[in-house]
Amino acid sequence: MRAAEEAAFGRGVEVEALMDQAGAGIARTVRQFFPRAGRCIVYAGKGHNGGDALVAAECLQRAGWEIDIRLPFAETDCSELTRKKLVALRDGRESWHRHLADGTWAGSPCHTIILDGLLGVGAKELLREPIRAAAIEVNCLRREQNAFVFAVDLPTGLNGDSGEIDPDCAIADFTATIGFAKHGLIADAAVDFVGRIEVVPLTELTVEGVRNEIAATAHSLAALLPRRKFGAYKNQFGRIGLVAGSKGFAGAAIMTATGALRSGAGLVELFVPEDIYEITAAAAPPEVMVKSTRSYRDLADEKIDVWAVGPGLGKAHAARIRDLIARVEQPMVVDADGLNIMAEEIEVLKKCSGPRLLTPHPGEMQRLFDPGKMSRAGTARNFCEQFPVTLLLKGSRTIVAERGAPLSFNTTGNPGMATGGMGDVLTGVCAGLIGQGLSLYDSARLGTWLCGRAAELAIFDGNASEQSLLPSDVLANLGRAFGDLPVHLAPQGAALSKPPPSSGDLETAAP
Repeated sequence: MRAAEEAAFGRGVEVEALMDQAGAGIARTVRQFFPRAGRCIVYAGKGHNGGDALVAAECLQRAGWEIDIRLPFAETDCSELTRKKLVALRDGRESWHRHLADGTWAGSPCHTIILDGLLGVGAKELLREPIRAAAIEVNCLRREQNAFVFAVDLPTGLNGDSGEIDPDCAIADFTATIGFAKHGLIADAAVDFVGRIEVVPLTELTVEGVRNEIAATAHSLAALLPRRKFGAYKNQFGRIGLVAGSKGFAGAAIMTATGALRSGAGLVELFVPEDIYEITAAAAPPEVMVKSTRSYRDLADEKIDVWAVGPGLGKAHAARIRDLIARVEQPMVVDADGLNIMAEEIEVLKKCSGPRLLTPHPGEMQRLFDPGKMSRAGTARNFCEQFPVTLLLKGSRTIVAERGAPLSFNTTGNPGMATGGMGDVLTGVCAGLIGQGLSLYDSARLGTWLCGRAAELAIFDGNASEQSLLPSDVLANLGRAFGDLPVHLAPQGAALSKPPPSSGDLETAAP
């Protein structure tokens, strides 16, 4: 980020131009989650990070938001540009209050958000007063008034390079990081302080060189799924074969099948054991072809383009399922009990006849591979160095890894997704995307982003809450999540700025 800024300034780009663009992007991020105007408390430091927050607040004010300005420093201590943005915000606030007095604006704020613009990437040391007191106040408002905190670039108290956390670090629900995601944001210890990451792109900034880590964002993923030709037909978008379900777990099979349908699969065939065929056929969407199977061994002869194996499957036929995973030449997504079956003979993964996408949650990953004290990123890299697969390691910051490809970190989602069935939906979505011609790596990145975004839409623009969110809510909002992907943008990921890797460090070295 620093190098990109210096290069931009060298080309004559003005600091204020970048600040205005950053502030507008932060405001768009807020309105992405809170489309209705509310109350915004802006904590602005004396540097340019504070200026970014003030510009964002001014944009929100023009959209009808009530703005409360809180400065931990004397105004005379602020940078010249930050003071200029403060004056513009105050002038606008006076106009806003005149509208209130005239009765031309009616209503009361329905929610409160906080813009944390206290410190930027230049801060490396522990917090000092008066910033520490301000960060404590931010956390108090979040806790006692249920305010939602938007960090500007970084949460105050988080080291952008290492991810180290000050004891009084501001806790953000959303981090609108500017230009490029910073490496500290995706550190394991930082996840509860960073929340949902949104990368605010600056058009004047570019990055050179090989990227070892990327953030999966709407802008970076959009070109992976081009618009369909008018003359398209179903066989162009994949015949998906799902091997899922067992007695008591028919729902997992149905959610997987629905996920494949909702992600654009041309045809979906669901193979279930004979003892749950009738209940599954009655409950499945009518678009799904439900088929009873007596022998998993015979499935290898089916005319299928992409397989997904595992959700709700059980381990009663482990040997035959393991043989199916190893033998078929078509791409395959392996999840849930498929992973547990493979964990018993993990070396089979080195001899599979076709490409495999594994989608473990942390418990399943532990059974597949003992990470020791490695970070999640290190675990993903090392696993893919040992096994020729694509790995989708689920979690609050889902990681997609593949040998020779950048490590990709997802940015969408919320804690409401911590409920049974979400992984079944994701398995179906990934299989459906593979059927449309995406690589396993790109289908994993896009599928994870789509499911996370659908969960956000269900809560922030729907009727769900973190407590009530269900996999069916994600399925219902997948179409809107697809609609949030912009058009005509390059497929490359948003680069993560980070310190150069130290030699021999398996957790930070390039794949």
